[in-house]
Amino acid sequence: MTKKIIIGSRGSKLALLYAQKAKDAIIKNANLIDEDVVIKSIITKGDQFKDTRLSEFGGKGLFSSSIEKDLKDKSIDIAVHALKDLPAIETDGLLTDTFLKRNDPKEILISRDKKKLMELDVKSVVGTSSLRREFQIKKLRPDVNCKIIRGNVDTRIKKLKEGQYDAIILSLAGIKYLKFENEITETFATEKIIPSAGQGIIALQCRENDKEIISLLKKVNHDETYKRAHAERNILKVLEGDCETAIGAYSYIDKDKIVIEAELFSLDGSQRFYEKKIEKIEKFREIGKTIGKILKNKSNNSYKR
Repeated sequence: MTKKIIIGSRGSKLALLYAQKAKDAIIKNANLIDEDVVIKSIITKGDQFKDTRLSEFGGKGLFSSSIEKDLKDKSIDIAVHALKDLPAIETDGLLTDTFLKRNDPKEILISRDKKKLMELDVKSVVGTSSLRREFQIKKLRPDVNCKIIRGNVDTRIKKLKEGQYDAIILSLAGIKYLKFENEITETFATEKIIPSAGQGIIALQCRENDKEIISLLKKVNHDETYKRAHAERNILKVLEGDCETAIGAYSYIDKDKIVIEAELFSLDGSQRFYEKKIEKIEKFREIGKTIGKILKNKSNNSYKR
């Protein structure tokens, strides 16, 4: 490289840890030194609306649009995103096709009294900003009250300990990065609570015509995560999924097969549409599209009745 590489990231503690992981991977695989790669912190609209559901202000794009603008304006060369926060439809002129090795995608519960979900008192208040998580929790515990919680992980834990909530639901990956594992009360298997598509995956984005950066990013791409990311994201593309659409999707690779399961909830969470499929690994793109179409048909047929 003839100039410094600038990585753009949200300014939260967790996002900057993700950016550092990306920087380390780039330095290691491209034979660069620390001074060659710089991390730039960017304030996003999603960081400004801290007490409201994101879907009320534009959905997932609130976390990515400011970073993508800097990328298009060439003030950064690479954008780092938590894949689950990135809209499914690619922004014109940009390319999201590099993924670091996936972190654990499971969901976890932290409660004030160290009670697991099924042990919580009736009408306990569970904090989450995700409609998907809310509907999934309600399927397991219809009697609890879900209440919006936003902010960084440490802020959410603080609100829990202050008594504003009886329990909160978070992703395991973020908790591990921030070293809050000792706070975990319960970890949910992916079969019990299906994660958000792409959960636990760090995505690297660049300009689609930046051949030098594209060549560099190919060196850090994790092949298995790449296939799983595209499989899960293709479900969202078919369903046009965003924060206001409650969708869970999770895949894994077993030898020469890819296994994927997904669920789609109705707008009020009263109906759940589920599908699971196994395909040859080379059909990782098609399997996501197929599941998306099946779920779309199931939900459309349900509404027509």
